[in-house]
Amino acid sequence: MSDATPSSDSPGFDEMARDIAEVPAVEVIVTVAVNLMSAAAVKLGLTEDGDAHKDLDEARKLVHALAGLLDASTTEISSFHAAPLRDGLKSLQLAFREASVVPDEPGKGPGEKYTGPVFG
Repeated sequence: MSDATPSSDSPGFDEMARDIAEVPAVEVIVTVAVNLMSAAAVKLGLTEDGDAHKDLDEARKLVHALAGLLDASTTEISSFHAAPLRDGLKSLQLAFREASVVPDEPGKGPGEKYTGPVFG
């Protein structure tokens, strides 16, 4: 049986809620986007370990979620934040197309529902 009581060295819910309350929404959105990008890069095999963690099905989900987040938040974050995230998304979409044995039709790749067809 596990003990559901948090340990004394881990922050409590109230403390975490106070911490997150101080973070601007733009920062939360950008952080989530960067985490999605990093996870997608790992699943695409773009890290030092390469093929050890490669999983195109998982990468497709992550890239699609990233595209949806960026599409939904485009009016909420400045172009200062949005432009590099869109560039990263496009790079991931191109890497996915390159890694696929049978590439998706233009406009059918991960996230292309939101971005339109991606070409190199």
